[in-house]
Amino acid sequence: MKIFSGTSNPVLAGQIAEYLSLPLGEVDIQRFPDGEVFVKIRENIRGRDCYVVQSICRPPNENLMELLIMIDAMRRASADRITAVLPYYGYARQDRKDQPRVPITAKLVANLLVAAGCNRLLTMDLHAQQIQGFFDIPVDHLYASPIIVKHLKSKNLENLVVVSPDTGAVKAAYAYSQMLDCGLAVAAKRRTGPDEVEAFTLVGDVEGCTAIMVDDMTSTCGTLCSAASLLEQHGAKEIYAAVTHAMLTDVGCQRLVDSPINELIVTDTIPSTIGDDFPVAVLSVAELLGEAILRIHEDQSVTSLFRL
Repeated sequence: MKIFSGTSNPVLAGQIAEYLSLPLGEVDIQRFPDGEVFVKIRENIRGRDCYVVQSICRPPNENLMELLIMIDAMRRASADRITAVLPYYGYARQDRKDQPRVPITAKLVANLLVAAGCNRLLTMDLHAQQIQGFFDIPVDHLYASPIIVKHLKSKNLENLVVVSPDTGAVKAAYAYSQMLDCGLAVAAKRRTGPDEVEAFTLVGDVEGCTAIMVDDMTSTCGTLCSAASLLEQHGAKEIYAAVTHAMLTDVGCQRLVDSPINELIVTDTIPSTIGDDFPVAVLSVAELLGEAILRIHEDQSVTSLFRL
């Protein structure tokens, strides 16, 4: 087994390799003067089981091309099996045609990965479950919920209620409410612009409760902060937000500072860009991904990794 890292999240890749008691594979990644990506695998991988750790996060185009070129280099170096380990699967927001003449980028990325020579995908908290069906290769889809729930339980919060900040996250919020054995509420929203959201209806009772908003990703924090204001209006005592993939922009960071959210809980699937102006808990998914890689390599089940 060989673990390789792109340049998008080398810290996480190093932690995964450390969990597996393996050194990171030697790879040379450079840029030509015109910006093209150059990759050279600097060790023999003929007949090896290779894993490439790369999140398709900012800058997504650079990181995606880097991943595709690394996979192509491994295929041409006669690797036995190539598994793309994507802690964050980028371009997943566009998973269907909801307007005329728009692309389905989640399917496009799936086609590109397979065309490059990827034999298997390991990823976490996809934006939409159906993206797994876009692949004709095996997909192992992990969830960050066991890690986040464990952290929430360690805080000994009282009178909990899990809140879905929009209708798209209801299923995930229900799963969290089952694991935390607490109530469920849903905030409905309407989008007033590409990065402007207005929450206008709350279904459920949050008065005097500690509200936990859960979502798979955020960048401008429009949905979270709008829902948090709605929760505050309905009497929530404390408000926490738990998000797997936090690709925060400057606007998003400022919105968090101005919001009634007490703490943001995120994972390290994407390198943190959040400053010290707001309380943030960053939870590591290295052990979860490392254990999944080990089980895939040894042809064992990964189902138990979904449990608390």
